[in-house]
Amino acid sequence: MELLVVMGVLAVLAGGVVVITASQGQGHATTFAQILSDRLGVPLSRIEIVEGDTGVVPFGTGTFGSRSIAVGGSALDRAAQKIIAKGKRIAAHLMEAAERDIEWRDGAFVVVGTARRLSFEEVARVAHAPHNYPPDEEPGLHETAFYDPKNFAYSNGAHLCEVDVDPETGAVRLAGYWVVDDVGTVINPRVVEGQVHGGLAQGIGQALLESCVYGETGQLLSGSFMDYALPRADDLPMPMSELDESQPCTHNPLGAKGCGESGAIGAPAAVVSAILDALAPLGVTDIEMPVTSHRVWQAINRAAQRAANPCADRL
Repeated sequence: MELLVVMGVLAVLAGGVVVITASQGQGHATTFAQILSDRLGVPLSRIEIVEGDTGVVPFGTGTFGSRSIAVGGSALDRAAQKIIAKGKRIAAHLMEAAERDIEWRDGAFVVVGTARRLSFEEVARVAHAPHNYPPDEEPGLHETAFYDPKNFAYSNGAHLCEVDVDPETGAVRLAGYWVVDDVGTVINPRVVEGQVHGGLAQGIGQALLESCVYGETGQLLSGSFMDYALPRADDLPMPMSELDESQPCTHNPLGAKGCGESGAIGAPAAVVSAILDALAPLGVTDIEMPVTSHRVWQAINRAAQRAANPCADRL
């Protein structure tokens, strides 16, 4: 459960930072940069995220299981703390103070109880042009950090789905969808909301549309998007989503939990439960995914036949 993040200083005179990480997108270039900007006081415009380049990433198992922020972000936090610790030693040497008297505050190294301070940019410049440098320190501000979590970070949430079912045709329409997620500390609400909405589209597609269909000879009949029914915009309502940050994770430094699977896990159960609730007065107690119009129509008719002839199932 380790994800390697290498962090170093780039464009030293401008106080820039570069992060090299194994990632496949999902907004990580934004959220990783936000973590570093918060920790190091460096503007987002001066942080570069290098993603998914196997030519420069020494090691990385990638992103899965909603681990990118909880694990990768924590590794970034740890790397940033290493950078700050080394920066304190350099700043102490430059300002002729004891290392214990150096405080990291608002993006600068400050001698406690005085107005003497050095910015991150100034320390980074000296680190890469070490004419006046601590004798036991190697030049540069380049750090590697591993983070191996003590436990999994469990997120949770609640989904509510409202559906309309046409009993004549079996057609199902999603009238509304509401979801509240506890994902711990939220780094970027817009990125999290996008992940939730994308997951909901996946989960709703699984519940209502998507299916691998094979012929009698074993030939896959739904092998292209002409036949495999992915949800489209008119299949989905605009979900109402909220985030609950009241219970941060207790065993990673960010307090973050995962959000990537939220919609995909909750939506199938919520959608199918809503459909069964709507069909309950008609005697339908179970239905198989994907809940297509044809399956709903069949279920309604079977239930009607059972009601008309209760002894039929016993024959």
